[in-house]
Amino acid sequence: MSPFLAFIDGFGGPELLLIMFVVLMLFGSDKLPGLAKGMGKSIREFKKAASGVEEEIRQALEDPPEPKKPAPIPAKPADTVPTHPPEEPPPPAPPAD
Repeated sequence: MSPFLAFIDGFGGPELLLIMFVVLMLFGSDKLPGLAKGMGKSIREFKKAASGVEEEIRQALEDPPEPKKPAPIPAKPADTVPTHPPEEPPPPAPPAD
């Protein structure tokens, strides 16, 4: 038996007929096709999302992360870089008498 239908192992024909009858009574014959269509769409979307997540995880495990490079040090503009040492201030003037 397939793993998808493994939960039905304990159910027989009469039990399944009873469940189908109860569903028919709850939803009516005109709403059952729409209900089945909606369930099919939701199952399909769930499988698509699950396979997308699996693919992302698989790619993340296969691709090594890129090494991070240190940020380059910005160069100072040429007009602020001193080309010669700063001049010393002149000595103080002698006091006037």
